[in-house]
Amino acid sequence: MMGLFSQAGSHIRRARGLSVEDRAPEDTEPDDTSILDDNEGSIITSLISQLRVGMDLSKVTFPTFVLEPRSMLERITDFMSHPDLIFGSDGCVDPEERFIRVLQYYLAGWHIKPKGVKKPYNPVLGEFFRCRYVYSNGTRGFYVAEQGKSSPLLSHHPPISAFFYISPANRICIVGELRPKSKFLGNSVSTTMEGENRITLLGAPGDGDYIVTMPNMYARGILFGKMVLELGDTCVVKNEKHGLYCDLEFKTKGFFSGTYNALSGRVHRGSSDIGEVSGKWSHIMEFRSAKNGGKRVLFDVNQDGQNVAPKFVAPEAEQEPYESRRLWHRVTQAIEAKDMEAATGAKSAIEDAQRELRRRRDENGETFVPRYFELREGRWVPKLSIPRDSSDAAMEAVESWIWPHA
Repeated sequence: MMGLFSQAGSHIRRARGLSVEDRAPEDTEPDDTSILDDNEGSIITSLISQLRVGMDLSKVTFPTFVLEPRSMLERITDFMSHPDLIFGSDGCVDPEERFIRVLQYYLAGWHIKPKGVKKPYNPVLGEFFRCRYVYSNGTRGFYVAEQGKSSPLLSHHPPISAFFYISPANRICIVGELRPKSKFLGNSVSTTMEGENRITLLGAPGDGDYIVTMPNMYARGILFGKMVLELGDTCVVKNEKHGLYCDLEFKTKGFFSGTYNALSGRVHRGSSDIGEVSGKWSHIMEFRSAKNGGKRVLFDVNQDGQNVAPKFVAPEAEQEPYESRRLWHRVTQAIEAKDMEAATGAKSAIEDAQRELRRRRDENGETFVPRYFELREGRWVPKLSIPRDSSDAAMEAVESWIWPHA
C-alpha cells in the first residue's frame, strides 16, 4: 500500500544499457523496481548523504520523482477495493466463517500499488479526502479521511491519518487511523505502520469490532544492490468477542533463501487451531482448514485483481481548497507531465503555506480542530453517530455529514 524510494547510490540503475548486475533481483515483480536517469540518481545520492542511520524521516523532503501522484488519505481506499469479499458476511451463521471473510477482505488490498517504488504525498494538517462508491448491486458506500495530530493540544506530536468508511445497505463500517513512521537504516528505509483498522459488521452486533493492524514496509538496496520494496514483520487480525485471531507474518526474503511477497499465518479460536493462511500477497493466498484439510482461495490477484470497485470523487473545481486532489493538483499535474522542476515548486508552495499557517497558530495560541474526527478514549472516531440500520435515512445522514453543502 505504500512505497518509499527509488534506488540511488553507487549502483544506480541506468535508463539505458542495463547490465546483468543492474537487473532487478529474481522473483521480484516487474512493477516493484524503478529506473532512474543520471539527474535523478545524483539527487537521491545527495539526499542520502545527509542522512544518518536511525534518523526519523518525517521532516525530510523527498524529491518529487519518488512521489506517487495521490495523497496517503486517498491511498487508504485501496483496502476498500474489493467489497464483494465482505458484503453479506454478517449473514454467515458460523463466527469462524465471518472472521475468514474479514481476513480475506483485508488481504485483498495489498496488491494495489503504483509502478515502481513510490510514496504518496504526505497529507498536510487539515487536508481531507472524500469519495462515494456505487456498487453493482445498486448499493452505495461513503469514505472520508482527514489529517490531524496524534495529540490535538501539542504542536510537536506526529501527524495521524484518520479514516471512516460505511455502506449502510451492506452493513459494513470501518474506522481507523494510521501513523506511518519512517527511518533510515543504512541500505534501506523502514516504515512502521502504527495504528489499526476497526471493522464492524453492523448486521452482526454481537461480534463487536474486528481489529486489524498493518505490517511494516521496507525499501531495500537504496545505497547498493538492487532496489526492492517488501512488506515485513507481523500484523494481527482479531475478534475478541469470539476469541478469534490470526498472527500474519509478511516474510522478507533472506540473503540465501526464501521468496518475495510471501506471507503465512495461523487462525486460532482460543487455544484451538482453526487453519493456516499461506501464499503471496501479490499472487494467490489460500486458507487450509485444520478440521478437514480442505483448501480455499482467499484471493487470486491475476483472476480478481482487476475487479476494483470504482470510487467517485467530485471534480477538482467543485472541491474545497483543502481536499486532497485540489490541494495537490499542481503537483500531480506536473508529475504526470514529467516536469519535476514544476512539481518541486508546487510542492514547496504547499509546504511553505503550511509553515506559515503553523506560525500564525502558534503566535495566536490557536489549536487546530479537525473537521470530521475527534479523539475519544484514545481512539480517533468520526464526529457522527454511526447509523446501525440500512435505511435511506441512514445513508442521507452519512452523506449530508460528509458533504454538508452538496
